[in-house]
Amino acid sequence: MLKLHHHPLSTYSRRVRMALIEKGLEAELIELDMARGAHREPGYLALNPYGRVPTLEDDGLVLYESTAILEYLEATHPSPPLVPADARGRALVAMHVKLCDIQLARQTGIIIFPKRFLPKERWDQAAMGQAKKEIEKHLGILEQQLRGKQYLAADRFGLVEVCYAPFVEFLPLMEITPPPAVAGWVARMLERPSAKETKPPM
Repeated sequence: MLKLHHHPLSTYSRRVRMALIEKGLEAELIELDMARGAHREPGYLALNPYGRVPTLEDDGLVLYESTAILEYLEATHPSPPLVPADARGRALVAMHVKLCDIQLARQTGIIIFPKRFLPKERWDQAAMGQAKKEIEKHLGILEQQLRGKQYLAADRFGLVEVCYAPFVEFLPLMEITPPPAVAGWVARMLERPSAKETKPPM
C-alpha cells in the first residue's frame, strides 16, 4: 500500500491527499509531529534528506517533491485522469503547474507562514507586500486565461486545480480579492469533496 508522510497544515501535502481522493486511492497516512521535530529525526531524514513533507513511499520507491508525486500517481493510476490524454493538453497542465509554484506558491508562503505561525513583530512587511503584489499580478494573468472557461486546462477539474487549491484557500488570509473569473474558479475548486476533506484548520 502507498504510504504518505504528511502534515495537515502543509499545503504541498494537501495536494497529494487531494489527488489520492480524486483518484479513489487508499494510502496509509502517516502524520509527522513537526512541532516536536519528527521531520528532523534520523529515521525520517533517511527517507527525505530535506526533512520536509510530503514523502510518498511505494514498494521501495521514495518520492519527496509534490509535483513528482502527483505525476507518479497519474502515471501509475491513470483512471480517473487528472490530465488530458493529448500531448498539447499535458503540456498546458505542466506549464500551469510550474507557474503555480513559481508565481503563487512561493509568494503565498512568504505571507501565510508569518501570519499563521509568527508574532506580528517578526513579520517582514516589505517581503510580504512584494509577495502580495506578485500574486495579484499573477491572478490578473489568470483572469484573462479563465474568461469564458470553468477550468484552466481542457476546461475540466484536474491536476492544475489540485496544485492551486491549497494556496488559493488562503487568499482571504492574505487580504487578496481575486478578480471575478478567478474568484469563480477558486470557488469551484474549493467546493470539491477532496478540497473540503483536506481543508486545514485555519
